[in-house]
Amino acid sequence: MSGVWVFRNGVARLVSNPMAEPIDGMELTSSKRKVLVYRSTNEVMTSYAALETKLLALGWERYNNNDDPDLLQYHKSCSVHLISLPRDFNKFKSIHMYDIVVKNRSAFEVRDM
Repeated sequence: MSGVWVFRNGVARLVSNPMAEPIDGMELTSSKRKVLVYRSTNEVMTSYAALETKLLALGWERYNNNDDPDLLQYHKSCSVHLISLPRDFNKFKSIHMYDIVVKNRSAFEVRDM
């Protein structure tokens, strides 16, 4: 069993999805929005144009992928790493942010907004 154990008035209750179920009679709060930040300037990446500028400066190149037109991909010629992003910036989620951070540890970080 996974989840969060909540103790209230001597009764224990397992909440399997604490982000979807209220805990302790409290209203649900929306989770904090994640943002990708370029560390050297503390700039929040708000568009692919801004992100691509930083990636190109770090040695990443646009990879032309004719197989999937819904993806933007970047690669480094000196490594096997590939960054795949949805072409629509509105679909850019925290999993994509963490992928960028893992492959550029000293340049980017993910923060709660």
